[in-house]
Amino acid sequence: MNRILFALLLVTFAFIGARAQAPFSFDDMMNVKRVGDPQLSPDGKTVAFTIGTVDKAANRTLTQIYKVKPDGSDLKQLTDGTSSSSSPRWSPDGRHIAFTTGGQIWTMEEDGGDKEKVTAISSGAGNPVWAPDGKWIAFSSEVYPECTNDACNAAEDARVEGSKVQAKVTDRLLFKHWNEWRNRKRAHVFVVARDGGAARDLTPGDFDSPPYGASTGTDYAFSPDGREIVYLRNPDKVEAISTNSDIYVLPLSGGAAKNITVNNKGYDAAPVYTSDGKYILFRSQATATFEADRWRIMRYNRSTGETVELTRGFDQQVDEMAISPDNKTVYFAAGTKGRSPIYSVPVEPDLRLRIATHVKQIVCGVSAGSLNVSRDGMLVFSSSSMTSPAGIMRAGTDGSGLSTVTASPNLNLTKAEEIEWKGALQAPLHGFIVKPANFDASKKYPMIVLIHGGPQGAWSDNWGYRWNPQIFANAGYVVFMPNQRGSTGYGQKFVDDVSADWGGKAFVDIKTGVAEMIKKPYIDKNRIGAAGASYGGYMVDWILGHNNDPRFKFKTLVSHAGVYNLESMAGATEELWFTNWEFKGMPWENPV
Repeated sequence: MNRILFALLLVTFAFIGARAQAPFSFDDMMNVKRVGDPQLSPDGKTVAFTIGTVDKAANRTLTQIYKVKPDGSDLKQLTDGTSSSSSPRWSPDGRHIAFTTGGQIWTMEEDGGDKEKVTAISSGAGNPVWAPDGKWIAFSSEVYPECTNDACNAAEDARVEGSKVQAKVTDRLLFKHWNEWRNRKRAHVFVVARDGGAARDLTPGDFDSPPYGASTGTDYAFSPDGREIVYLRNPDKVEAISTNSDIYVLPLSGGAAKNITVNNKGYDAAPVYTSDGKYILFRSQATATFEADRWRIMRYNRSTGETVELTRGFDQQVDEMAISPDNKTVYFAAGTKGRSPIYSVPVEPDLRLRIATHVKQIVCGVSAGSLNVSRDGMLVFSSSSMTSPAGIMRAGTDGSGLSTVTASPNLNLTKAEEIEWKGALQAPLHGFIVKPANFDASKKYPMIVLIHGGPQGAWSDNWGYRWNPQIFANAGYVVFMPNQRGSTGYGQKFVDDVSADWGGKAFVDIKTGVAEMIKKPYIDKNRIGAAGASYGGYMVDWILGHNNDPRFKFKTLVSHAGVYNLESMAGATEELWFTNWEFKGMPWENPV
């Protein structure tokens, strides 16, 4: 059966690849299987992960859980049905997997058998985390802060839904986030017995845990002895102007929670204990209200209360991390010049030395995420490129033996090329070029310039389903993807240089990049377009009103969700910390 399933998946991938011999299309992209969330079993012998399949007729993605050995053999589907299943998490003994389906937490045996429902609460449950003894599971749920039990939450939901008055009323900021109305509910951390029963709210109160913000990873964890849990919350009164997410430690036997990051006013997130219980490691930003500040790895000593930075002198943003089972090494991914290689740093470096010398790049040429590390020195992670959708890979903790775990479809796409040029103030810049699959260097092609959002974002050699450059390239364009000022992966000063200067150096960076591109004989400089979303849309709007470069003109400009009035943006945005930082105050304080 396992071999049949594996063969069917390969046939599916081969079919997609065969269709892609024609120009890669939107439908081809939607047919790609979406592999993600690899989770290595405690013994390191099995990887649980998810595969999502798009149902275009139903306008949804159906996700199911699979398992496979790290060498790619014995692929098996563990869940099925009409509901998606996600977030597979191994029990400490490796015999069971907790997961989310139908808005509740379930468990199953490691082979997919004996599925049991753990939670049945009206507010729903997600993001399961096992206690070390395997008897308890922590999870998150959105509840009314005044409610102390599920009956209260269910009754309030019924009252709100049954009311003839459907007007939205709020008495606080951050009442919406992007296109989501947040109503009065708050995200809280709960704990429930592995066999089910009443769930206990560990973070009661009128606050979110975890708060809205820029974290990566699960933001709550049990201590190795199971006596306490660590979680996040923002203690500031006005969340809309603050990124001050702090880390709290709560004794599960009772007592007050302790804020262990009270002295840091930036964002603290993704706490995890070393398995010996000596330290809590977490990601942290030092600058208050700046969501794009450099993410660092911090180490909190549970005995002394001392906190030190492990990545001091490392000038890239730490995306996520995993601690080796022997507690000696932290492995982490960090965006670096258009990719996310894997680095390592000792848990206990010699603090007398320059810390950056301890940071080593272990696996290069990948865009890594969802890191796992085994007892026998194996890294398992997800990775993708502009020619290959996300899959699961493995490598030794020394970087050796890099190989794929899950098969990737052959989509017959052109590998992204890298380009470097000089931008504003002669700064060195970097970006990508994507050509059509049937590219002919003797011909001339129209060029489209894709401008990323953020502004503190970046184009990277990874796969995406929004603004996928291969869709544009295989419609006949050469795609230019510049990483202008503000882009991550080129040092924090490069990131900082866009704040309060949205249409300044970044605009020059893009123009000089276009000027460099039109020198190439295959670019038709009379057919140039630009497109972008969010800040990318802002820059497209800026180009429309400001480009008078005699070297080239844009024939077409596409602004998707573009900002065109910064004063209006400041008044309408929910994340006031963002506009306050980017423009150094509100419009009446610092006119833009």
